[in-house]
Amino acid sequence: MTESFLSIRGIRKKFGSFTAVKDVTMNIAEGEFMTFLGPSGSGKSTTLYILAGFQDPTDGDILLNGQSLLSTPSHQRNIGMVFQRYTLFPHLSVGENVAFPLRIRRRPQAEIAERVQAALKLVRLDGFEDRKPALMSGGQQQRVALARALVYNPPVLLMDEPLSALDKKLREEIQFEIRRIHQETGVTILYVTHDQEEALRLSDRIAVFSQGEVDQIGTGQELYANPATHFVAGFIGDSNFIEAAILANDDGKARLALPGGTVVDGVPMHGGKAAGKASLLLRPERLSLSQAPVDAGLSVTIDDITFLGNNIEVATQTSNGDTLSVRLPFGHRAISQLARGDQAWLSFDSSSTHAFA
Repeated sequence: MTESFLSIRGIRKKFGSFTAVKDVTMNIAEGEFMTFLGPSGSGKSTTLYILAGFQDPTDGDILLNGQSLLSTPSHQRNIGMVFQRYTLFPHLSVGENVAFPLRIRRRPQAEIAERVQAALKLVRLDGFEDRKPALMSGGQQQRVALARALVYNPPVLLMDEPLSALDKKLREEIQFEIRRIHQETGVTILYVTHDQEEALRLSDRIAVFSQGEVDQIGTGQELYANPATHFVAGFIGDSNFIEAAILANDDGKARLALPGGTVVDGVPMHGGKAAGKASLLLRPERLSLSQAPVDAGLSVTIDDITFLGNNIEVATQTSNGDTLSVRLPFGHRAISQLARGDQAWLSFDSSSTHAFA
């Protein structure tokens, strides 16, 4: 059996009686871009700090190329780190900041000069060697921090919410640069964020954290199309949830009774119950809207219609008070026929939904 490049095995971290990380296990391939995604307090940054050596796990192990890292101090792990705050030395120039990891490793001066130039070129800051960080924009400073983390060619680069302090336009610009740098260098990246769009834009795979555990690992498409838990379904993409009654559950395909008595068959079911309540996921872009009644549809009232450029958001309400959002492409014929207060019908393909017991 081939060893994984980076293996996280049963990591657990307790702070007193509180367990911040619960049995996190995953394997990361060499050159992979893996993102830890989740809300604040979900355990993603704690897991990253254990990888960096800033914290010791209560249980578990971390292996790099088959060798445990736990007995290796953080400064000897040869792992790059980029933080949310740039942590640049204000009294040093850009070139001196980037050179710092090489100087403490006592590399020859000629090698330092060559590597600093290469790292600054990689982040498109060649020519900025003599500038002080205070005279640079936030995006430029983050590029300097990235160059400093990469200058000694670490096998793994850890990034903890590195773009959260930037505005949306600049954040998207640096996201593009990070993706380009990953493709050019092939460095293995573990990236922490609470921003699902950022995770989808950057990652090869995403590990979704919730309450100290990893709910699911997969590509963005896998997580969106086939969420394993209610939390993943609600956290990845836009979601509607309505309560339904489970009438039957045969081999993971359920028959559900929706509000108003509509019955739908063949819904993918997560959970083994054959009766009881379920939460049904309905993606806004997978809902159809019409004026005429439809089989296995939901009767709704139009609450609002909002133009958003290339699509239109329609807010609807079911007879029992559930609010459902519908996303239609610009120019959809149903929009010209509907107004606030009108009655309409929602329909969907049951195989494209998910229910959670």
